[in-house]
Amino acid sequence: MQIIDLTDEHKPSYLLCLEDWSDEIKEAGNIKEKWVEKMKAKGLRVKLAMNDNGVVGGMIQYFPIEHSWVDGKDLYFIGCIWVHGYKQGRGNFRGQGMGKAMLKAAEEDVRNLGSKGIVAWGIVLPFWMKASWFKKQGFKPVDRKGFLTEVLLWKPFSEEAVPPKWIQPKKKPGKSSGKVKVTCLNNGWCPAQNLACERTKRAAAEFGDKVELEIIDTFKKETFNEWGISDSIYVDGQKIMTGPPPSVEKLRNVIKKRVGKL
Repeated sequence: MQIIDLTDEHKPSYLLCLEDWSDEIKEAGNIKEKWVEKMKAKGLRVKLAMNDNGVVGGMIQYFPIEHSWVDGKDLYFIGCIWVHGYKQGRGNFRGQGMGKAMLKAAEEDVRNLGSKGIVAWGIVLPFWMKASWFKKQGFKPVDRKGFLTEVLLWKPFSEEAVPPKWIQPKKKPGKSSGKVKVTCLNNGWCPAQNLACERTKRAAAEFGDKVELEIIDTFKKETFNEWGISDSIYVDGQKIMTGPPPSVEKLRNVIKKRVGKL
């Protein structure tokens, strides 16, 4: 196994979370690509795990916490770490130590950059970005939030490091007079969230002038600070679960019910 920095050769696969076999994830368009271009100047780092046959099976992306949706200083934040686990496409690479190897490489990298620590987020439910996995790698929980109990974890490198904390939601969209209001807050960092937003646009468009569609770009720091929300979808102020991304049909049905009450 080899841990490498992102190259132009592997960039297309990275932009699709290594799921370049999936037509579904391609529905998200080029939003992630635009995010990457903007984040280059802000310190984005990406490493890939490659097996002995030269096939990339894992990825990790991290950047200064000041450009994340978490409150902190002089730390690096792991947006996601992912080892491809499907039989389709490149195949299942889990259980080979790729995750541990990538995390170790990222930690060494940010230490060399002078960071005072590294931060990750995890979910208590065992399906992705598992908080329990990070704990096994020496991370300690410092904050919690959310319905799925999102956990903020960190590994400080310096006694001067200040623990990070979640930035809590500050407001949510309201209703629109005479129309159904559909709101999508989108940062651009995650193809799954981008896919949810793109599907929301498609579903909302089917109802014409009965729906008011609002797209909010939370990549802009001042916009994120105003809302305290990175990625989310609301229909008349009601939050819609976006993990996994809802289908166009599901979104259509949610909007249709609200339209029927006008």
